[in-house]
Amino acid sequence: MAEPVTIDELADAIYQMVKESVGSRRLRPTELTKAMIERFGPERCSRDTCKEALRKLIDSGQCVYTFYSGSFVELPSQEQGGSGD
Repeated sequence: MAEPVTIDELADAIYQMVKESVGSRRLRPTELTKAMIERFGPERCSRDTCKEALRKLIDSGQCVYTFYSGSFVELPSQEQGGSGD
C-alpha cells in the first residue's frame, strides 16, 4: 500500500495550484480537493487530509477564503489593511 501524502506536501501542492491560477480563475475548495485526490490518488489522499491542508494554509495566512456567490480559496490581497476608499 502506498504511503499517505503528508499534510505539508498537500498544503504545498494546493498553494502552488492556487498561485498558478491567480489572474485566470478562482478555485473552490471542492475543486482543489478533487484535483489533489486525482494527483496523488485516492489511496494516498483523502478529503479529510485535503481539509486539514486547506485549514493549515488559511490559519497560516498563506491563503484566504473569499466569498463571491460561493466560497473560493485565493492568495491574500497585497493591499490588506487599507480602508478601501
